[in-house]
Amino acid sequence: MRWRMGRQSQNVEDRRGGGFGGGGLGGGMPRIPMGGGARAGGIGGFGLIVIIILGLIFGFDPSALLQGNLGGGSAYMPGDDSMIQSGSDDELKEFSSAVLASTEDVWSGIFQQSQRDYREPTLVLFSSAVQSACGHAQAAVGPFYCPGDSKLYIDLDFLQQLTRQLNAPGDFAQAYVIAHEVGHHVQNELGVMQETQAMRERMSETEWNGVSVRIELQADCFAGVWAHHVNSDTNMIEPGDIEEAIGAASAVGDDAIQQQTQGYVRPESFTHGTSQQRMKWFNNGFKSGDPADCDTFSGASF
Repeated sequence: MRWRMGRQSQNVEDRRGGGFGGGGLGGGMPRIPMGGGARAGGIGGFGLIVIIILGLIFGFDPSALLQGNLGGGSAYMPGDDSMIQSGSDDELKEFSSAVLASTEDVWSGIFQQSQRDYREPTLVLFSSAVQSACGHAQAAVGPFYCPGDSKLYIDLDFLQQLTRQLNAPGDFAQAYVIAHEVGHHVQNELGVMQETQAMRERMSETEWNGVSVRIELQADCFAGVWAHHVNSDTNMIEPGDIEEAIGAASAVGDDAIQQQTQGYVRPESFTHGTSQQRMKWFNNGFKSGDPADCDTFSGASF
């Protein structure tokens, strides 16, 4: 990904190294479901993988995300020379800022076509732990989005950890993580988050898990919409980038993660979708570039 040719976003808040009271011991899905859910409506994206890798049992309640029961989303690992090297925090910050800026450009344009204003989210960089409007989150939750303050939270060490733990290489896989969390912000802007949270109180855990899957798959599709426009409107996409994102989507499917971590699969506990579903919906968004093709809520199957 030729991310250096893009501009840097002004909506980045660096809380790394700060005290907990000011935003964290360092600076999270939830997060919400790509990720999972947060008590105050937090949404996340890829943190579940880290949680599982740390040995937690899959099948948590996504609504408790920021309280320590997180949901997560996608993952990726290092592989080629385009991968941002571990230990390069400044470069990772610049990379994340450039990706965020590209999502701002894409979604502002899409919303403008519908005569709507797009409120740009803020990206908060933290380390160890962070306080958000959705509550207190440890770095282990991974990247997440909090609807309460319209901010994306990410510990840059998380990207480096995934580099060493999951087989999904490439910088565009990392960009997909950010784009997925931004996808949750788009859902928040469109009212999807509010509608689904209102449903939560009337559902059993299993029923809510099904809704969570639809939320996460739509965020994957929105990430694909972003990739479509980056590919068609800029020169940032390089050969192999889309494959990296698809590989990341596959790596973080509920079935793949459960099989890898516990040796068996429990479909009733899925909260993010299978590898096949995640790849499918990212591809749907990438092929059309139209958010209208990201309706994961219609129909019995998805």
